[in-house]
Amino acid sequence: MKFYRIIFSPTGGTEKAAKAITKNWSQVETIDLSVPGTDYTSISFDNDSLVLIAMPSFGGVAPKLALKRLSMLKGNGAMCVITTVYGNRAYEDTLVQMEDYATEAGFKVIAAVSAVAEHSIIREYAKGRPDINDCNQLQGFGNQILKKVSFGNLSQPAVPGNRPYKKSGVSMIPKADSTCNSCGLCAQKCPASAISPDNLKASDKEKCISCMRCVSICPVHARKVSRLMTSAAAAAIKKACSIEKTNELFI
Repeated sequence: MKFYRIIFSPTGGTEKAAKAITKNWSQVETIDLSVPGTDYTSISFDNDSLVLIAMPSFGGVAPKLALKRLSMLKGNGAMCVITTVYGNRAYEDTLVQMEDYATEAGFKVIAAVSAVAEHSIIREYAKGRPDINDCNQLQGFGNQILKKVSFGNLSQPAVPGNRPYKKSGVSMIPKADSTCNSCGLCAQKCPASAISPDNLKASDKEKCISCMRCVSICPVHARKVSRLMTSAAAAAIKKACSIEKTNELFI
């Protein structure tokens, strides 16, 4: 049996959760859905593979770009675990959306996980998560999934969420201030190719998915979103984020 992680992790929280879940899986190969120019249609899996598919929840749904690239893969009946990572508010319809796209790509969903990570925009929410306790719990989830597979149990779990899915919310488009030194890292690493090397301070509003990678990796912290919008968003979700959420396993 081969093991894989398919991840879309713009700011690192999803990758950390995915690695915790698969810590005791053997020789896991990682496929990164955030790399523009990759020929995802050429990636295929054997039907006895176990694949973790992990992506963040943006406003209660999965990033369209990540789902589009997932749909290009050839699952060929491989077993998969869908995982969504969210910033302590709610993941709403993300898991059912991922379930549908994974199934359409030919994967067989045998488990699902929701995990909490530090909010990608309002960093005070779920700050420092997943922490050591989260990682230990997620590792335990991974062990339970391995046990299920070892028993030959390929039953599909009941996954929370609604169809039709909720609509995605208002986008926050980062841009650079005067401290930008034109290093170009943001343009190189943008999953959506929304930053032109010829105009590094702006973002293409039609392409930007508000993933905040450019904000998180800027070496001089020049890229930011509007303080006014951030403050409004923080106030809007404060109540929902005030209660610490727990990680969940559906198996």
